[in-house]
Formats: sequence, structure tokens, C-alpha cells
Amino acid sequence: MSETGPGVLAGLRQTATLAWRSLLQIRHNPWELGDYSIQPILFLLLFMFVFGGAIAGSTAEYLRFILPGVIVMNMVFVTVYVGYGLNTDLTRGVFDRFRAMPIARWAPLAGRIVADLVKQAWCIVLLLAVGLLLGFRVEAPWPGVLTMMVLVLTVALAMSWIMVLVGVLARDPEHVQLFGFTALFPVTFVSNVFVPVETMPAWLQGVVMLNPVSLLADAARGLLLGGPVLTSALGALGWAVLLTVVFAPLSVWALNRRLARS
Repeated sequence: MSETGPGVLAGLRQTATLAWRSLLQIRHNPWELGDYSIQPILFLLLFMFVFGGAIAGSTAEYLRFILPGVIVMNMVFVTVYVGYGLNTDLTRGVFDRFRAMPIARWAPLAGRIVADLVKQAWCIVLLLAVGLLLGFRVEAPWPGVLTMMVLVLTVALAMSWIMVLVGVLARDPEHVQLFGFTALFPVTFVSNVFVPVETMPAWLQGVVMLNPVSLLADAARGLLLGGPVLTSALGALGWAVLLTVVFAPLSVWALNRRLARS
């Protein structure tokens, strides 16, 4: 490959091709399909029917609260698969083969991230469809649904850079999952995804309200059900910018360093 590499348009076409390759890999890994389709539905049903009566007084009322939260929670967890897939490609030498091809150097990584965003969008649509079947009703103007999806996917893109770094540094895909889920569980559960922040101890409420997961969940609820959105949405976007500025350069540097050693 030349030093300059293909042009931007060619690189974008290659990114789309490699993203499609990543999506087609689901056929060979049905467990991943379960994580993107079955698991979020199970989470929604379990939290709704097991905790709904105790937390909100009824499952129908709790559905209004938990559905946006599960959408956000699922977004956080499935970002792990960006790092998992990237690490798999690295350990199997796929990236070395890409380097020998006349494609843009950034296309393989971009393709992996774009494929993950497509899977994320599928999860959101699926959860909304199941929620509507269970009785959830969008009370805000319908354009808010699209805005919610764009906001969630924007934060997902930012958090994906963390998992890219983990995927580059980890020894194998199993360690990506181990570290990723271990790090993400506290961030997700110390939030207002499952219960209102008002029910928590006063000393914990401040931490929860600064959590980007809480801010994103609040914004998603406002966009779907009406209510204040601007402050929480701007907070979530602020976190997205911060995570991208910090972890994107680190991830690209670590990836280039690893490839240079191979």
C-alpha cells in the first residue's frame, strides 16, 4: 500500500464493505446474535415483571421508566463487542492481511465501529417494538424517537473507543470480555437506569447524577415521554466528547504500535 493510500471516498467504500463483513460474521457466531436480540428482551421482561410492582407499584408504570433505561444499559454492554471483535481480528492476523491490501489504513477499524453502530440501532428498534407490544406508549412528539436513537448512538460511538483500546491491549478476546464487563457493571448499576435517583442515599445521588449513563437515561426518557431534556442531553454529549478526545487518540496510537510490532 502506498504512503498516501486510497482517497477518502474509496476509504469510505472500503469501510462499508468491512462493516458488512463484520455484520455477516453474526451468522457464524449465534451467541452474538443472542446478545443483540434475545438478551435485551430478557432484561426488559425480567426487570419489568420481577421488580415493576415493588419499585413503581405496577408493571405498566415501571415499563415507562425501565424501557429507556434498558435501551441505555444494553448500549453500554454491547460496546464490549467492538473490542472483542477487534481483538479477535488482531490475534488471528486479520489486520496483518488488511495491511497488505490496497485499502485505507483506517478502514478496518472504522468498519468494525460502523458495524457495531448498526447492531446498536437494531437493538434500540427491537426494544422499542417489544415495549410497544407490552403497552409502552411514546408520549413526546415522534421525532423525539429518532433524536433519542441518534443521541444513544453518539454516546455508543464515544464509549466504543474505550473498548477499542481494551481490544488492542488485551491478550485475547476472553480478557476483553472479562475486563469490559467488570468495568461497565458498576458504571451501569450506579445510575438511575433501574430506580429513580431520589430513592438513593443523599451521598450517592450526586455521583449518580454525574454518571453519563444516568444523563443519557434521563435524556432518553425525556425524548420518549416528554419532560426536561436539554440539560441531560448536553451532559451526555459532553461526556461523549470527553471520552472521544481522550480515548480515540490513545486507541489509534495503541493499535498502530501493536501493528508495527507484528
